[in-house]
Amino acid sequence: MKRLVEFLFEVGMLKKTPRTGYQFLGSGGESVADHSFRTAVIGYALASRLPNADRMKVVLMCLFHDFPEARTGDHNYVNKKYVTADEKRALRDQLKDLPFAREVIRLADEFNEDKTLEAQLARDADQLDLILELKEQLDFGNPNAKDWLNFALERLVMEDAKEMAGEIMETDCTSWWFDKKTDWWVNGSRNKNRD
Repeated sequence: MKRLVEFLFEVGMLKKTPRTGYQFLGSGGESVADHSFRTAVIGYALASRLPNADRMKVVLMCLFHDFPEARTGDHNYVNKKYVTADEKRALRDQLKDLPFAREVIRLADEFNEDKTLEAQLARDADQLDLILELKEQLDFGNPNAKDWLNFALERLVMEDAKEMAGEIMETDCTSWWFDKKTDWWVNGSRNKNRD
């Protein structure tokens, strides 16, 4: 049990590990854990649209794909030009003596090889989370997000992911809560029927 608890403390480091690309974008920011959470939800949503996809495998790949960053840190595209992180070794070391180590390593290898339907869905979910973040930054006025978005959009493989990305690009990031067609923003609860 002690080894499992140590691992859980380590995974908690992902909540404190920033995604470093935002320093170049000039706005936005999130932790690796923030990213992995929504990536898993996106992966689940994408896999749910395909009856032959293993949703559980996709979700697990999405949740686990950045585990090594608890040890290596997050390397953005600029960092990766100069720094090589041994993520396979980091993952092996962090999973040492855990009963599920082989399964997590298999999932990580499958994700990185990008050959199966589930890996492609998980990798597209990874990009779609970035696309959502960048679209939000664009909506909030950062013009640099547009260039980044173009590259992220080109990385998508699956048709459903491309369709979702198209919808993301057409949707204002506040539309889920900010209904501009109502007078709520002027009159508030005064229009509610009172018993």
